[in-house]
Order: sequence, then C-alpha cells, then structure tokens
Amino acid sequence: MNFTAYLAGMTMGLSLIVAIGAQNAFVLRQGLRREHVFAVASICALSDAALIVLGVAGFGQIVQAAPWLDPLLRYGGASFLTFYAAKSLYSALRSSASLRADGSSETKSLAAVTFACLAFTWLNPHVYLDTVVLLGAVSTRFPGFEAAFGAGAASGSILFFFSLGYGARWLAPIFARPLAWRLFDALIGIVMATIAFRLVVGG
Repeated sequence: MNFTAYLAGMTMGLSLIVAIGAQNAFVLRQGLRREHVFAVASICALSDAALIVLGVAGFGQIVQAAPWLDPLLRYGGASFLTFYAAKSLYSALRSSASLRADGSSETKSLAAVTFACLAFTWLNPHVYLDTVVLLGAVSTRFPGFEAAFGAGAASGSILFFFSLGYGARWLAPIFARPLAWRLFDALIGIVMATIAFRLVVGG
C-alpha cells in the first residue's frame, strides 16, 4: 500500500466530513444520549466506505450521468430533514428532558435509530457528491494506488464517526440540565431546516 496515497485519502476524507451537517448532528446527539452509539457510528462509517469504494471504482461518472437521481435525493432528503427539524424544534420548545447522571433518557429502539441514521446518510445528495464523485475523481491522481487512497478516506470516516459518537459523552454533564438540552435541540432543528432549505433551492 502506498502510504502517500493513503494519507492523502484520509486527509481529504476528513476535510470533507468534519463540516457541521445533519448526519454529524445526529451522531453527536446519539453520543450524548449514549444510545446505540456503536450501531450509529458503524452505519455511518460503513456507508461512507461503500460509497468511497464506488467512487474509486469509477461509479462517479454513472451518478453524473443519471439526471433523475439528483431531484429524487434532493426532495426526499429535504422532506425528511424538514420533519426532523420540526420534531427537534418542538422538543426545544416543549420538552423538559435532560440527561440523567448515567447518561440515559427516554430510549429509542435500535430499529428507529437505525432507520433515522440510514435516512440521514443515504438521503443526503451531498454525500454522493463528496464520496462518489469528488473522492472518486481525486483518487485518479494516484494511478495504481486508487485503492490505497480509498482505504485512507474510509479510515478517516471510521476515525471521525467513532470519535464523535464516543467522545460526545464528555459533554454529558453539561446536558444534564434541561435548558442545555433544549438549546441543543433548537440548534439541531435550525441546522436541519437550513440544510433542507438549501436542498430545495439547489444551494
């Protein structure tokens, strides 16, 4: 394996994924709740890895050649994000929930969390642009070592999502106060609504 290509892939992957977005906000929220963190981080990381493999294998050209895919993902993702934004904002206004000392609160089922995580991941058009198209295109700068570049990018996703999910527990004492949790829900709602709006207007 070419270490230069691997390191370039990891650096590029991390630079694309660290931006605040719907998926990262969801992972952070689950990490704060200490609820199905391993499953959530695994779904996000493995989904990224699968998309990166497709990009490195040259499927970015197929995505670009399917004009019907963009509006499908755009409006589907916007609808889901709008629903989740409304739910978060309602919770911010009406809920008095907080994290207890053991980090628990009202627990959601693994199935519900898995569905939400998959939706945040696969209904986001930007994830295809970043992983399949952009990373796939950059990998061609390392002829013969595209696999090493892809492995580096996938490693970056694994490192980021597990660090975000499990590192969030250090913030748990702050969110033991209902006000802090309501403010966080409000922030999530605003982030989701903003992304949904940008998807609809094509930003």
